[in-house]
Amino acid sequence: MTPPVAAAGARLKNKVILVTGSATGIGEGMARRFVSEGARVMFHDRQKDAIAAHVSELGADSSYLTGDLEDPEVPARIIEQTMAHFGRLDALVNNAAVMTRGRIEDTDEEAFDRTVAINLKAPFFLIRRALPHFRKQGDGRILNIGSVNAYCGENSMCIYSVSKGALMTLTRNLADAHAAEGIRVNQINVGWTLTPNERLLKGKEGLPEDWPSRLPVAFAPAGRLLSPDEIAAAAVYFLSDEARLVNGAVLDLEQYPMIGRNPAKEIRS
Repeated sequence: MTPPVAAAGARLKNKVILVTGSATGIGEGMARRFVSEGARVMFHDRQKDAIAAHVSELGADSSYLTGDLEDPEVPARIIEQTMAHFGRLDALVNNAAVMTRGRIEDTDEEAFDRTVAINLKAPFFLIRRALPHFRKQGDGRILNIGSVNAYCGENSMCIYSVSKGALMTLTRNLADAHAAEGIRVNQINVGWTLTPNERLLKGKEGLPEDWPSRLPVAFAPAGRLLSPDEIAAAAVYFLSDEARLVNGAVLDLEQYPMIGRNPAKEIRS
């Protein structure tokens, strides 16, 4: 029998969800949306002031913890602290990432190691630590936040793209390995999204203040970039009971198909 669809505002009722990297941008957008859908949310970030402010605003259905995911001891600690605070863990959202820029010639060992540690190693060991809790409950949801750069990426984002490609393989591998245990692993590959950090970065790169409204149609056919709220809406589906049978899916949230697209080959009269 197909389970009933929960009413809007209750699709994640009573689920405990840990969201890494949730001080701002996509992570904050997801965490806030989860609370609005009835979940109890553990915010995580290195920026204590920001996540503390979110929790103060949202109230008892949320809490926060800090930790640098580059530290190999942090993944185990934040899983156990979430369990200690809420008494259970229903879903893990691996959102935290570092967007390292540079071609292969510009990427030294330090940048390589830091990018892989945060973007791939930390999600790997967060999942590893969460698995025993999911097994005990007979259910668990993991949502990895990737990037459309996983398919190839810009030449100026070499190691970032490599790390997101590996995350996508991890998602599909674990989905296959643990489906019979009631554990679902899915991924959202995010396209170009207008976050506060993205707006700031492009300003530092020399773009004018109004650059989001002056995007070439090749990059924004809709006339604007994606918003964190639109990413959050997709995340709610993957973590809700509506997607209880969806496993190993990788959803590309972008305005155009990534595979086979090459705007440079368009012929214009």
